[in-house]
Amino acid sequence: MAYDEQLADRLRTMIRQKNTPFVEKKMMGGLCIMIDDKMCVGVVKDQLMARIDPDVYEDVLNQRGSREMDFTGRPMKGFLFIQPEGIDMDDDLEYWVDLCLEYNPKAKSSKKK
Repeated sequence: MAYDEQLADRLRTMIRQKNTPFVEKKMMGGLCIMIDDKMCVGVVKDQLMARIDPDVYEDVLNQRGSREMDFTGRPMKGFLFIQPEGIDMDDDLEYWVDLCLEYNPKAKSSKKK
């Protein structure tokens, strides 16, 4: 299993309901949702990958199921993995998606010009 297709479907549905255009890219062994050419949120294995405002990072790190994103071996500030128990309910998933969408306009794009 590269990534949880059911979680990916829940994520797609939720973002569509918010009338937010997005592009999907397969990367890091998972699925990444790009909004305005910026990595916003995604699915890696059975976890949600969330890109949030670094200013609220420490505050939400203690939320149920959240942990530092240490994909490269060191924590990446502003990126979290959310374990299945932290996103099992739609309200929980929506909390994280909203945080990601809120930060996206402020996030820097890594798109090459």
